[in-house]
Amino acid sequence: MRIIAHLDMDAFFASIEERDNARFAGRPIVVGSDPEGGKGRGVVSTANYAARAYGIRSALPISTAWRYSEAARKKGLPPAVFLEVNMRKYGEVSERIMEIVRAHVPPDADGVILVEQSSVDEASFELSFAGSYEKAERIAREIKKEIKEKERLTATIGIGPNKLIAKIASDRQKPDGLTVVSEAAAEKFLEPLSIRTIPGVGPKAEERFLEKGMRTVRDAKRLTKAELTTMMGKWGAELYEKLRGRSDAPIVLDSVQKSIGEQTTFDEDIPVNGKLKDRKLLEAALAALAADVHKRLRREIAAGAPFKAFRSIGITVRFSDFTTKTRSVTLKEPVAASDTTAQKTIQFQALRLFMPFMDRRENPLHKAIRLLGVKVERFK
Repeated sequence: MRIIAHLDMDAFFASIEERDNARFAGRPIVVGSDPEGGKGRGVVSTANYAARAYGIRSALPISTAWRYSEAARKKGLPPAVFLEVNMRKYGEVSERIMEIVRAHVPPDADGVILVEQSSVDEASFELSFAGSYEKAERIAREIKKEIKEKERLTATIGIGPNKLIAKIASDRQKPDGLTVVSEAAAEKFLEPLSIRTIPGVGPKAEERFLEKGMRTVRDAKRLTKAELTTMMGKWGAELYEKLRGRSDAPIVLDSVQKSIGEQTTFDEDIPVNGKLKDRKLLEAALAALAADVHKRLRREIAAGAPFKAFRSIGITVRFSDFTTKTRSVTLKEPVAASDTTAQKTIQFQALRLFMPFMDRRENPLHKAIRLLGVKVERFK
């Protein structure tokens, strides 16, 4: 019997800030960039549940979050507290929480503790050793209790026969919830849920299902494997299994950093109109980002990172309407961070990837640019 659990911390960044600042207790808290009185250019990283009652959610433009807060204030409700992200503090708390989880998962036959940390506030872990869902539930409750006692934070845990079900279950009873879905109940558990609940089904894929009058997992199950493959390509066969609650994805132990990147949000959208000053501004931004990425890369290596070179360079472009696109290139040979041309290589390739966004190739509507990002990955 396979039993997997998925832990998801509740409004993690905001909950830490509320815990650490008594004056914020019970207040709506928004962690992200500075809203600048409704003129801020960034997005919300995390909002606590009091702020979510105002309609504020992760990835919402910070300016919109500020307007929602102001609307609540005018109704006599407490305005949101806006705080900047403090990743160092959140990372330290995350490390302590993951240690709590690992302490409850004994090593397997090879001496490996099967805990997969998927983000700073999420992890999947093996509970098959428990032998039953009842015992797995008791272990999950112990983990939740220890996190609450030691960190004064709440976590929601989902338990299921695989990572797919456990992940979806962890989102059912937030905050501070615990949902157990047995293998026998997995398929029925999924049926009433939106098709978007299935990992990998994004807005475009959902639209294709909606065009067929299919909104739920139960609706989508009417399609045969062949029909799903025709509709979704090679992924259709995998989706057929997921719709039935079946997945054999393993716990992946990968703590190696996968990419290093930097990004900047402009104070004002930069138009793409052929003016030399705007083009120079964008090129200068890319150059600065390339320099920052190279500096971070060297710093990580000096601190003992298990890599010395990179082989891939990527960019992120976000337009004024928040449409976001990414592009990357893989080099024929790895580039050592210590190479005197490493920074110039990052800058040159980033610029080469970006140039099509200045014309109809990648930007046929000539949309202004809000954000640029540069990263390196595929470390060696």
